[in-house]
Amino acid sequence: MKAVIYRAFGAARDVLALDEIATPEPGPGEVLVRVAFSGVNPSDVKARAGTRPGVTKPPFPMIVPHSDGAGVIEAVGAGVNPARVGARVWIWNGQWQRGFGTCAEYIALPQGQAVDLPQGVSLEVGAVLGIPGLTAAHCVFGGGDVTGKTVLISGGAGTVGLLAVQLAKWGGAKVVATGSAKNFEKMRNAGADHVVDCRSDTLAADVLAVTGGGLVDMAIEVEFGQNIAMLAEVMAPNGRVAIYGSAKDMVPTIPFGPILFKALTLDVVLIYILPEAERDEAIARLHAALADGALHVPVAKVFAPQDAAQAHEAVEIGHRDGAVLVGF
Repeated sequence: MKAVIYRAFGAARDVLALDEIATPEPGPGEVLVRVAFSGVNPSDVKARAGTRPGVTKPPFPMIVPHSDGAGVIEAVGAGVNPARVGARVWIWNGQWQRGFGTCAEYIALPQGQAVDLPQGVSLEVGAVLGIPGLTAAHCVFGGGDVTGKTVLISGGAGTVGLLAVQLAKWGGAKVVATGSAKNFEKMRNAGADHVVDCRSDTLAADVLAVTGGGLVDMAIEVEFGQNIAMLAEVMAPNGRVAIYGSAKDMVPTIPFGPILFKALTLDVVLIYILPEAERDEAIARLHAALADGALHVPVAKVFAPQDAAQAHEAVEIGHRDGAVLVGF
């Protein structure tokens, strides 16, 4: 089968290659998925570049990258219902702690990691539901229902942020989203009640201005280190901050006093290791929102397998208008 691989860390153009490797066989409890689309996420790019803390060499001699994807089940292993053959599925954790991810014509993996796609949902959308979709769903609903709450979403125009805006609005929240001015309309169209310039020198005051002085019940944060002081100011007592990123400041200074006296919950989200019950809840929320027509999943571009390096570069550059996929 055709597969994109790498054997060493480095720049995408230097280490990614399209190769022919053996098609995997599904083992007991596994399914074999014919991949239609493989999702490229920032975590995949960082893993290939070797920028994860403490990791000095690839954990496997050869790696087929990417955790997300979607396709059709072509075969099943022992113990799996044969009726699953032909099912359209989306994949999570395809390359998590494994050498073989979704950037190939086929992937064999535990059957629970191939989730049946709801009727009418495209395979392109399915390839975005893994890391971005589950992260957004757990960030929004991991602390329970958000009906009537004020939810602050930073980076509301990014892939996770835009999904979170839609999910929070669908869940009955009042949504305040931050982003650059050029993306204000995009965030409003996704359902944000108020938008605020993330680059403002008076960000906390700006957030409180649009809420009429009301404090924020919950926040979803992509740049924790950069925004923690602002959050300490705008959050309501006993509020929850769901944190899924802090790339611009990985060693943040935390104003403990304001956080302590508001008893804020700092909920760090790493979707790869989400417990089963919480993952099932996030999946159910995603599927329900899709069934209600409340979730639009933008795809910026689909790259051919031979152009996988360009796909990685598109993610590295950022400022894209949706997810990046590799199509097979």
